Amino acid sequence: MLDSVKHIIAVASGKGGVGKSTVTVNLALAMAQKGFKVGILDADIYGPSQALMLGVAEGTRPQMQDERTFIPVQAHGVYAMSMAFLVDENTPMVWRGPMVSGAFQQLLTQTNWPDLDYLFIDMPPGTGDIQLTLTQKVKVSGAVIVTTPQDIALLDAKKGVEMFRKVKVPILGVVENMSLHTCSNCGHTEPVFGEGGGDRIATEYQTVLLGQLPLTLSIRQQADAGKPSVIAEPEGQIAGLFADIADAVNQQLAQVVQLNPTISFSDD
Repeated sequence: MLDSVKHIIAVASGKGGVGKSTVTVNLALAMAQKGFKVGILDADIYGPSQALMLGVAEGTRPQMQDERTFIPVQAHGVYAMSMAFLVDENTPMVWRGPMVSGAFQQLLTQTNWPDLDYLFIDMPPGTGDIQLTLTQKVKVSGAVIVTTPQDIALLDAKKGVEMFRKVKVPILGVVENMSLHTCSNCGHTEPVFGEGGGDRIATEYQTVLLGQLPLTLSIRQQADAGKPSVIAEPEGQIAGLFADIADAVNQQLAQVVQLNPTISFSDD
């Protein structure tokens, strides 16, 4: 089912709460606006959020091509698949690791993805079962690491970088989220969570800083409303930043040396 996908891009972070899912959806939509055919796989089995961010109505279920194959849901011009499409939003996934890995593998390999230029995978936090399952089952073109400038976020982001390096997945670059906050009343700008963190990681791991995003209320509000910034304000500053990040990802992908091992698919 993945033979029709040209590039699989993992969007990851070492910890939760850094805006990884928001970056994923806006980056995917920015790529789509550039004319690429794009899909999003929500790999956070315990806490899927892409359905909400894409404005997919609660209770939406994917159609089935046969008893084993899902047809991805379309929203804002992209193709999406998520555990949120299969269970009620109030249903907790009280599963152990092997069950989670199995569910992720099913979403990944048993979805009938159309011909895609990019499939962005919104990874769960950490460096555990999902990350290993992904890198063992498919050839990942590269990873985008999302962090905030905060020291604890940087510490965990480094672990994410190291994990992908160990499994030979190229790091396309770092997105620093919540870089600066501008007061809506007085216009004063300050680095609430520190500054320079994304640059330090990029330098340490010989990759690039793909972009810096401000700590802005509208980004959160628009994502929660099901119209991420790239869709809500396509000519706005935030959409422009994501367009630049998309260009940077394309440039890095064109330059990267594909070091991934060739791994066969398995239903085990």
